[in-house]
Amino acid sequence: MAETRERDELEDRFKWDLENIYKSDEEWEEEFEDVENLLGQFDQYKGKVVESGEILLKVLKLREKVFRKVDMLFAYARMRSDEDTRNQTYQAMNSRARGLHSSAESAVSFIEPEIQSSTKEEIEELVDDNPELETYRHYLDDVLRLKPHTRSAEVEGLVADLEEVLAAPGEIYNYLTNADLEFPEVDDPEGEKVKITLSNFVNLLKRDDREFRQEVYEEFYDRFENLSNTISISYENSVKTDNKLARIRNYDSAREKSLDQNNIPIEVYENLVGVVEDHLELLHKHLKLKREALGWEELRMWDLYTSMAEAEIQDISYEEAKGYVLQAVEPLGGDYRDQIEQGFQSRWIDVYETPAKRAGAYSGGAYDTQPFILMNYEKDISSLYTLAHELGHSMHSKLTSEHQPYVYGDYSIFVAEVASTMHEALLTENLLDKVSDMDFRLHLLDHFLETFRTTLFRQTLFAHFEHQVHEKVSAGEGLTFDRLNELFESLKAKYYEPAVVDDRIEFEWMRIPHFYRAYYVYQYSTGISASLALSQMVMNEGETAVDRYLNLLKAGSSKYPLEALRDAGVDMSEPEPVKQALSMYERYLDRMEELI
Repeated sequence: MAETRERDELEDRFKWDLENIYKSDEEWEEEFEDVENLLGQFDQYKGKVVESGEILLKVLKLREKVFRKVDMLFAYARMRSDEDTRNQTYQAMNSRARGLHSSAESAVSFIEPEIQSSTKEEIEELVDDNPELETYRHYLDDVLRLKPHTRSAEVEGLVADLEEVLAAPGEIYNYLTNADLEFPEVDDPEGEKVKITLSNFVNLLKRDDREFRQEVYEEFYDRFENLSNTISISYENSVKTDNKLARIRNYDSAREKSLDQNNIPIEVYENLVGVVEDHLELLHKHLKLKREALGWEELRMWDLYTSMAEAEIQDISYEEAKGYVLQAVEPLGGDYRDQIEQGFQSRWIDVYETPAKRAGAYSGGAYDTQPFILMNYEKDISSLYTLAHELGHSMHSKLTSEHQPYVYGDYSIFVAEVASTMHEALLTENLLDKVSDMDFRLHLLDHFLETFRTTLFRQTLFAHFEHQVHEKVSAGEGLTFDRLNELFESLKAKYYEPAVVDDRIEFEWMRIPHFYRAYYVYQYSTGISASLALSQMVMNEGETAVDRYLNLLKAGSSKYPLEALRDAGVDMSEPEPVKQALSMYERYLDRMEELI
């Protein structure tokens, strides 16, 4: 496990280059003031948005100017705060950036209701009269599509004004778990003190010593149990917010509202859960294989992350990880590979864990910045794959911003996980093809199976759980800590039938921050399904499939996600891609069974 060092002890090459966004906090303050001044300019357009194509173009360009600045302000403040979640200065800047974003959303909230006051024919006439509006045609079509779910300008303004307040449960949870929640130190088998953190918890559960894993598991979840009432009421209020916003928008459910933002039919969600739960015997086979390989009578919750590969492999240095990733992405073309190599040199990545740094990993930045990646690298296979994963997100963002105007310069969460898990699939195939060391190969197979388990099965379990919670809150049921545990435990027992489901695993839902983004987690499952199908096309078809795939990354939000994926070769409106992914999982299970 990597040594935790103070931030000022790390070389600059291991820290992201946020000065690439703003040279100083003072420059950030100047930009912040500039945006505040710009917001007043929207008043002149109220009630006039669709009077002419010229006015429509001006208001859309002003909105773009404002939000390009807001995005950078928020990205900088967030990442500075994530460097050290105890830093009050950057916490305050992060809060102010959120507030500014809310103010900007409020200032522009009249635009889409005014566009929706026109018919499709009237909007098309404005576009025909002003060729510069042609860029916005897909955006305008999407605004009109959502007309039944958009309220008056007054109501939209009120909702936008409340954005910061409505996000409070998630913000409280974030600071509670990242800054205030203290985990204990435990003695490892060598007698060394190890402090449990959110970042290293899963890696500690991969250690060989079973008693040590049990102690880590129990100490970790005991700390969460101590916060049970706070986290339960926080999550319940987050769900209530989701349901109330759905009703405000004239949706029957929070699920319908969430999926409709990307024009995803409910059937995609139901297909996923249905197909996965119809194939739980594959997960059960995996768990039984693990139990037998490790020689235990019972598989406990603290055993789930234990590798079936007995021998340990050497630490994978950050430099080695970079080399492995660069080799893996070569099927996507030399230019693609070179851009990632340049990213390493341009300090996209904040590499190592430091005290109070935000846990986990993510790819961030804004349309007008280089990509940025937060890591907590620990010299293991998991960190190697996390690096590949986040670089997939970053390349997706980079290619989108380079090939799309700002209005389409982002992409939906539905396709976001495709690029990241594509990198993981290519990494697995490349290493299995080139690495001869049997222990390393066993670890690679084990990692693929664990990634599949924790992505397709685990995230689908989470998706089922959050849907149950939203439905029960919508029906008026009050959700206590015990009731939430009961719902989660029931699903956990169904999915993990061959293992012993103990009382503490009921608390697992409390450590999942994504639950504060309604109906987010299912997209990890659909993402890995799509990416595995696309990775097979890239490796089997070559350049033609690569071109289709890169066009998907370049499309941004200029197409609806299902349409963009169909153009790349995968139809996620059908259950077949999920079934294909499960078939691939079964083949890897069979290979692992033969090897061990």
